Amino acid sequence: MNLAGVQIIEVCLATRPHNGGLISLDDLCKLLGQRRKAVRETISEDDCLRAISKLKVLGSGFEVITVGKRKLVRSVPTELNKDHNEILELAQAQGFVTVDEVQRRLNWSSGRATDALETLFEEGLAMIDDGHRDGKRRYWFPCVSSVSSYVGADTL
Repeated sequence: MNLAGVQIIEVCLATRPHNGGLISLDDLCKLLGQRRKAVRETISEDDCLRAISKLKVLGSGFEVITVGKRKLVRSVPTELNKDHNEILELAQAQGFVTVDEVQRRLNWSSGRATDALETLFEEGLAMIDDGHRDGKRRYWFPCVSSVSSYVGADTL
């Protein structure tokens, strides 16, 4: 395994508490770039994709998936179904969704929306915010938020 592969694993493990094991390819490349500043090595998106494809032999769940127009790197062996992908795509606009918004925008029943959102929460891909003044629970998805939102991103 090459250095890029090792560094990808390190970044994915370091960010997992914040994103549940799902990070945008763009954010992963940015974080790798920050790590390589000292050696003045750049890493392209293509370099990342090649390194990730080599990590598949480890059988540890490393995979690139496409959600909407965005590529995400999954570093946990969680299977996302079509419902989960649609929610992630919807959340890209503002970083979070509510059950009501999922029902309205995807034309789903309350049960379907709640079930999919709770599964994403249980898998560690979503965080719950019950503190908004409108009283509506928000499901936040760090995996579709910008890399600058990671706590301690500069220390990775």
